[in-house]
Amino acid sequence: MSHRAIVTGGSRGIGFAIARAILRGGGRVMITGRDEQRLNEAVLSLGKLVRDASRAAGTVVDVRDRGGIERLVDDTARRFGGIDTLVNNAGVGVFADVAKMTDDEWADVIDTNLTGVFYCSRAAIPELRKAGGAWIINIASLAGRNYFPRGAAYCASKAGLIAFSEALMQEVRYDDIRVTVIMPGSVATEFSGPSDPDGEDAWKLSSEDVAECVMDLLRHPPRSLPSRVEIRPSKPQKK
Repeated sequence: MSHRAIVTGGSRGIGFAIARAILRGGGRVMITGRDEQRLNEAVLSLGKLVRDASRAAGTVVDVRDRGGIERLVDDTARRFGGIDTLVNNAGVGVFADVAKMTDDEWADVIDTNLTGVFYCSRAAIPELRKAGGAWIINIASLAGRNYFPRGAAYCASKAGLIAFSEALMQEVRYDDIRVTVIMPGSVATEFSGPSDPDGEDAWKLSSEDVAECVMDLLRHPPRSLPSRVEIRPSKPQKK
């Protein structure tokens, strides 16, 4: 099946790797990001990869912008003739003691990582219902069940995303929409700062590992629903 997908936070890291994998699988992808220059560079790179610029597009939008998300879904459905895959990947992390965290920092994490997924999912469900078989794949984190100091906002957002995903899965499964939450462990990206995937971070997962997990899901037969997937480094550093 040639997927028609939206991948939020698709201009770099895990989101970019997922978009690239979907394109390589013959699909079409709309990616989102907040940085226009970075987004444009990502779209250009994706188009060159498949030698077909019409299959890769991008929209500058913040997932916290409900109106912007509704326009994103409408525009993508018109461009691709529908939508059958939504990958909610956009996320941010602010790591600080609760006693020192500001209101804006808390809101940035919760509104992006959790409320943004709600906005995207709600806007996309009517289109996904038309597809005759669709996916919502939410990228959470093992931090949603393994909590740590200075991670209160991030851990809470990912724990909420796991709960949201499993409730949504039960709501839409009879509409032929499958919902999966992926919970990666440590991934070598720039999410938490500079990364050295070929050096000291070589033990971590790569963005491509998570993308391959997404593609494995999209290849599952219609009778199968892996609703929660944990993926972690096979040989983490020993403590």
